[in-house]
Amino acid sequence: MLKKPCGTFDQTYAQDMAPVRTLYRKILLVCLFLCIFILVPFLANNYFLSVMNIIGITVIAMMGLNILTGYCGLISVGHAAFIAVGAYASAALSNHLGFPFWATLPGALLATAILGLIVGLPSLRIKGFYVAVSTLAAHYIVIWLLLHGGEVTKGVWGLPCESPVILGYRLNTERSMYFLIMAIAALSTILAFNLVRSRFGRALVAVRDNDIAAEFMGLDVFRVKLLAFIISSMYAGIAGWLQAHYLGMITIEQFPLMDSIWYLGMLIVGGMGSITGAIFGAFAFRLLAQAVISLSPIVGQLVPALSGSSVAGITQVLFGLVILFFLVVEPRGLNHRWQVMLASFRLWPFPY
Repeated sequence: MLKKPCGTFDQTYAQDMAPVRTLYRKILLVCLFLCIFILVPFLANNYFLSVMNIIGITVIAMMGLNILTGYCGLISVGHAAFIAVGAYASAALSNHLGFPFWATLPGALLATAILGLIVGLPSLRIKGFYVAVSTLAAHYIVIWLLLHGGEVTKGVWGLPCESPVILGYRLNTERSMYFLIMAIAALSTILAFNLVRSRFGRALVAVRDNDIAAEFMGLDVFRVKLLAFIISSMYAGIAGWLQAHYLGMITIEQFPLMDSIWYLGMLIVGGMGSITGAIFGAFAFRLLAQAVISLSPIVGQLVPALSGSSVAGITQVLFGLVILFFLVVEPRGLNHRWQVMLASFRLWPFPY
């Protein structure tokens, strides 16, 4: 008779701190990568690939916001503005100076890092709700500057941006962009995962839980908060860089304040302070929006009053209801449910 031990127990510190602790999870991780990079791009149609591309860009942006809000505890309501700066910096270098695709990335990172440094400076004196208000003010300032940037940003007309060219091959299809976006999203996730497991990641959590106690223990709280703003902004810059070259045209209407609020909602639904939670939140919101768009014709036939332009309003209402549901029923988000499910498998046959 095959013996199945109840639970997985670590015998060394190396096993306890390993990113992937069991053979079962390693197999699942390999299957996930095979599915993402082999099955999906060759079996899915262009519409599904376009949805996955948007999700990949959203995951990158969520990684940055999760480091700032989920791990450091600083609420940002201006994340869409950081993404806009990365997109406009990349498009300006490409459009005005003729920079190739990869050469525009350092410019986007530098521009967003400087913005994160400027916005993060007030965190020395303010905290909590006031940090959120300062990022809200930064959003309106950045959007105004981009809107009145003259020939640099083209104002309301927006900036065109060429599709990426890698090794002489132009990525101008949904499938080719899918490989690029998913590869960068996977790399960004791995970097964020290793960052939060490092000494700096533990410092972020200490500042989030109690910044006074963290300072008493010798941490430079202001430095930690400032670095959190800069790293979060650079992640947003990567997302904006990809979005600009993916869409081929960027305008100021693509970065509304409501997007920043929905990013926070994604963190709530997915689970703050968790890399997996940021991914779950991005997938949940984007797929929910697509579900509403797909089901809207059926709803319009059943209830004519909800047809047409009411779909956009239904989407916003549904997002709000989902956030309220998770705040009341499961404030730790989808990631907590995922961890509970994994624990039940790990403790089989006695999951209770």
